[in-house]
Amino acid sequence: MRSIWKGAVTFGLVNVPVKVYSATEDHDVSLHQVHDEDGGRIRYQRICELDGKPVAYADIDRAYVDDDGQTVVLTKKDLAALPAEKSREIDVVEFVPSEQIDLLTLDKPYYLEPDSKSPKAYVLLRKTLEQTDRTAIVRFTLRQKTRLAALRVRGDVLVLQTLLWSDEVREASFPALDEDVRISKKELELSASLVDSYSSDFDPEEYVDEYQKELRTLIDAKIEAGDTFDASETFAEEGVAAGGEVIDLMEALRASVEKSKAAKKDAGSKGSGADKSGRKGSGKKKAG
Repeated sequence: MRSIWKGAVTFGLVNVPVKVYSATEDHDVSLHQVHDEDGGRIRYQRICELDGKPVAYADIDRAYVDDDGQTVVLTKKDLAALPAEKSREIDVVEFVPSEQIDLLTLDKPYYLEPDSKSPKAYVLLRKTLEQTDRTAIVRFTLRQKTRLAALRVRGDVLVLQTLLWSDEVREASFPALDEDVRISKKELELSASLVDSYSSDFDPEEYVDEYQKELRTLIDAKIEAGDTFDASETFAEEGVAAGGEVIDLMEALRASVEKSKAAKKDAGSKGSGADKSGRKGSGKKKAG
């Protein structure tokens, strides 16, 4: 694994240097969009709505539009000046009973690795959380965004799990639940009996993504049957030719426009059946 961030867990005068790693990964089969007629790759471009031209990612700024339609542009320099981005601390706000963490608020998990010559401070924090059955509520900044997170223990590792802010969790209000519903004792007993018949210890390794499994089987079957074609040119990496040569985006766009113009001009010439001097065209393309 490669660390995505470095910082330190801080509470009081205690400082625990750590490296941060993403704790999860996506194993879904990656699918691309292609033209159904020729299998050509479908790509998306960032187009400016004012001049209709593609814009390089490096030339894109952020903007906020208020309710009156007024737009405020925030440049990269503006965002870099925000103080939160400069902080490398995972600041403990409080320690709370673990059962008080609402599962609905749990978001993305990260592993923390000790980033010092001695892991003593790291192990001390881990053991303290274990013995007190507490979860640390922390604040930190990652990718220009201030985040709230729960710092807890998983095995021998400290796990940082980001939390949704309270205003990001919707209130559930369903009129049907306001009705007075009677549940008999017998119905409750039968329901509990049904639950008991399904009771077991949870083992996540017993479950697999059946859709992804069948999708992979389908792809392998098509490959084995030879139901493939060479699309190395259209499926080259963004901005890189199939041979590995880097393509300048603006030059590629200019070349495409010139090619399109030449094709239209050639088609018009063929359609007229004669050149400017009145002689019949030979059908051959003009030298360009």
